[in-house]
Amino acid sequence: MADIDALLPPTRLKSLTQWQAGKVATLGARLTAARIPLGGRADFAVLAALEEYGPLSQADVGRRLGLDRNDVNAVASRLDEAGHVDRRPDPDDRRRNVVTITAGGRRHLDELEEIALGVQDELLLGLQESERRLLRSLLNKVLTNHGPQAS
Repeated sequence: MADIDALLPPTRLKSLTQWQAGKVATLGARLTAARIPLGGRADFAVLAALEEYGPLSQADVGRRLGLDRNDVNAVASRLDEAGHVDRRPDPDDRRRNVVTITAGGRRHLDELEEIALGVQDELLLGLQESERRLLRSLLNKVLTNHGPQAS
């Protein structure tokens, strides 16, 4: 039988914040994937952007979320077919589509957020609420310090 210490990563590795952050990100992705299909994660991101920023061109959605415009087109098409968004030609530039969240899209976003919050609770199980707030604040500070490339 293997010694338990043989299964643990070395201290030098565990002491690196980037290693820890990577492990937490991997765990978070696994937990999320188990509860929300890949398309649902993209739906959540697009719907959240539309709810917060209002109607956007598909290109602007892609820029805000760091998504390829072809991927945004596929997500917007799926959301449009489901009645979660309206896509219409931009009156100022008929080559562009403007995407707007619908009432059904807001309900879908609320459902996805409820699942995502459940995943977050599972991920952060060992932390008290004050520690969770501090963690979010510190992570936001790190990301803000690195500017748009961190988005």
